[in-house]
Amino acid sequence: MNTKSALYPRRSILLILLAPGVLLYLGIAIVPIFNAVILSFYKWSGGDTKSFMGFGNYTYLLTDPLFWGSLKNNLLIGGISIIGQVGIALVLAALFTSRDIKFVGFHRSVIFFPVVLAAIIIGFIWTMVYSREYGLLNFALRGLGLEKLIKPWLDDPNIIIMSVSAPIVWQYIGYYTVIIASGITAIPSEIFESAELDGAVGWKKLVYIIYPLIKSTIIVCVMMCIAGSMKIFTHILVMTSGGPGNSSMVMSMYAYRNSFIKYKLGYGSAASIGILLVSMIIILVTRSIMGSKNEEQF
Repeated sequence: MNTKSALYPRRSILLILLAPGVLLYLGIAIVPIFNAVILSFYKWSGGDTKSFMGFGNYTYLLTDPLFWGSLKNNLLIGGISIIGQVGIALVLAALFTSRDIKFVGFHRSVIFFPVVLAAIIIGFIWTMVYSREYGLLNFALRGLGLEKLIKPWLDDPNIIIMSVSAPIVWQYIGYYTVIIASGITAIPSEIFESAELDGAVGWKKLVYIIYPLIKSTIIVCVMMCIAGSMKIFTHILVMTSGGPGNSSMVMSMYAYRNSFIKYKLGYGSAASIGILLVSMIIILVTRSIMGSKNEEQF
């Protein structure tokens, strides 16, 4: 039987199996993006009436200080998340793959548990933690005699970004720990044995052996962390709704308010496309700074 003709039924079956997933992805992800691009050129508040504005929505977006303030907050949250999530995850992954740590499976389960919780639940939990009257954080500070450190954690514009970043970091440390630990376990054990014989233990082992060999994994984690930080929404909505004032406003909250609170759906679509473009630029710039995509990984 001809080999080429035998491949056609297999390709047909493969296309049939892939078609539902591809169509679902197109309907959920790709089509809405194109629809948002089209709507971004109109002044539209719902209904049948649309007024074509050209690049008017984008012009207003680029001149709106609140949008740039939201971008600044996203960048701050992203920077804190990279250091807190990926940095701590790297240390934890190195510990969990060490031969000196016992009950590794238990530790991994505990550190990963917050990842499976919905963001809205995390937001509610930390809202109670931060509560000025009955919050766990202020209660613990009072118990330790550190009343001077008690603050209105969700009402002070000077510390609000740090306050809303803490739950985000706490929730996703376990996610990146699992990814980085997988990269570390792929490193041949002979490399660790040779390094230990040369005196590379502790921090030296982490900095000079582990990090260079899993740098590609770290880069992937950083890209994912940036992408997650640029679209952060639910945590902010539950804890502060962008307040106090607009001090914790982020870009997704900015687009949400304009689209579904002010009913400026055309401008909200332009804001959404702006978020997409800004996120892509930041990821590409960060990727080019951190190193080559084809860097070798063990």
